[in-house]
Amino acid sequence: MSEEIEWWDYDDAAEMAAAVAGDIQFIIEAAIDARGAAVIALSGGKTPIPIYDILAKAKLDWKRVTIVPTDERIVPLGDALSNVTMIAKTFLPKGARVMPIVPQATADYKAAGRSADALMQELHWPLDLCLLGVGGDGHTASIFPGPDFDEALSGPKERRALGVMPDPLPPEAPVARVTLSREGIVTARALMIAVTGQGKRDVIEAAIKQGPSSSYPIGRVLADAELPVDIHWAP
Repeated sequence: MSEEIEWWDYDDAAEMAAAVAGDIQFIIEAAIDARGAAVIALSGGKTPIPIYDILAKAKLDWKRVTIVPTDERIVPLGDALSNVTMIAKTFLPKGARVMPIVPQATADYKAAGRSADALMQELHWPLDLCLLGVGGDGHTASIFPGPDFDEALSGPKERRALGVMPDPLPPEAPVARVTLSREGIVTARALMIAVTGQGKRDVIEAAIKQGPSSSYPIGRVLADAELPVDIHWAP
């Protein structure tokens, strides 16, 4: 377990959104200063939308920023379940490069994962930032229990993304996914988690305590992570 897990508590989601957006802006500026470009992975879902709305107003050289989703549902672009569609609506108008890692829906989720990994291999690595969410069940990105769980956690070190079939399928989005691998996540230069609600806080705290044998995906992802992890939380 990373010795460097730090909790940042806020009064409400709006205060958290402003703080996290400020931190991401700083990380992007530092990456652009250092090597002329930034590559970041952003999570889907509803929690980060206020963060992205504030971040999009930042005066950044957006043309130098590449954004990939931490995970994607295998659905057509434009579908309500598509994470990259949500991210693109906010950041494409700013001039950022938003990379769809699932260019088209396919029945072969493993092939979708291989194709996403090939796209990721072309990016500057490691990521400058990975922003994760956590589900009430403890999943993060699309690292879910199921037949591909071990592969996502401990597949080849060079693999950055893979296709996964959650089992059981989440009722709100009952589709196969492509996700960053644990290795792709924990090699990022900065790792942040943004969550709201006491339930998720309880899950994350339990997962951290359990360490490498955690029953929760987020516990397994964070176990033995060597980089500092900032967990931003609002009620």
